[in-house]
Amino acid sequence: MSLAIGCQKPTEAPVNPARKDDWKQEIRVEPVTVERVPRDEVVAPGKVELDPNRIARIMLPLPGRITEVRVRVGDAVRAGQPLVTLESPDVAEAIGALRQAEANLVQARAGLAQAEAALAKAEQDAERAKDLYEHRAIAQKEVLAADNVVVQSRAAVEQARAVVAQAEAGREQVRRRLETLGLDDSGREQRITVRAPLNGKVLELAVVPGEYRTDTSVSLMTIADLSRLVVTANVPEANLYLVEVGENVEVELTAFPNERFTGRVIRIADTIDPQTRTARVIVELTSGVQRLRPDMFARLRLSDAPTPLPVIPKAAVVEREGVTGVFVEREAGRFDWRPVRVGVALGERVAVLEGLRPEERVVVGGTMLLYRN
Repeated sequence: MSLAIGCQKPTEAPVNPARKDDWKQEIRVEPVTVERVPRDEVVAPGKVELDPNRIARIMLPLPGRITEVRVRVGDAVRAGQPLVTLESPDVAEAIGALRQAEANLVQARAGLAQAEAALAKAEQDAERAKDLYEHRAIAQKEVLAADNVVVQSRAAVEQARAVVAQAEAGREQVRRRLETLGLDDSGREQRITVRAPLNGKVLELAVVPGEYRTDTSVSLMTIADLSRLVVTANVPEANLYLVEVGENVEVELTAFPNERFTGRVIRIADTIDPQTRTARVIVELTSGVQRLRPDMFARLRLSDAPTPLPVIPKAAVVEREGVTGVFVEREAGRFDWRPVRVGVALGERVAVLEGLRPEERVVVGGTMLLYRN
């Protein structure tokens, strides 16, 4: 359809406002520009979550009575910082195991020393027997008997060394157990101190001094590193080609509507949800983390590589009978309505995938007047 101002042919569909000057003032035209923008884009809803690799649930290493709780909810803690002190009857058992392991090692070393001394004597006796045999002072069978004693003594030494190695390994295992419990080799300290495994903040606390805990599988508190947050979103399978592990993406937060955050894709689920036909995408936030909180609503804006495309104001786009299009200035005072296929929105502008050329001009003001005619 063509619209014109001035002299018209009978076959054209002119727009003839009552006053020509008013018409000119209401119609505003702008040229189509070209920008590098994505051809396709999808916005996937999601939420901010803690990095699952930076969450620690603190549990007791042994049953016992809580004597001291050194942190409160909201406290920032450093790795190695004391959290809880515990008195446990199992501490004495652990110390006793160390003492027994040390005694076993002393006994094994004594057995090795005895076996080595026996070997040294057997070797000396064998040398003496050989000398006597050469001087025809003893029979050959006595030399063979002495050599057999040497072989047996050497086997005894090897066995004693294996016993020592086993005893050393047993003692080391017990010592590592004590270190895990926060105890030293002396056994003077009868209390266990539970320490923070990472830097973070205490998010949950479910213990008070004086409690006696027998179930070591129940969490005492939860510590999380809030400097590492992620956004998880479910992306439709048809749009998975827009996202790759390692690439940067734009993140929008409902709490900060006028700001944009950046993140890096760290994982794409290996499977598709059969009900929603989506895949879980995890993005590690790389900006503005200090102001964000877990469970905030977020959106991932995923797009393909930018390419040169025509861009026009959103005000130029109109609907006619369910078809999206724009009014294009064919010449001064003449306008054609043309269907177009729009793409990614860029604030108050929109990319056009089909229907426009860069050198053309479109109506951005007064479109409703043209639309009615």
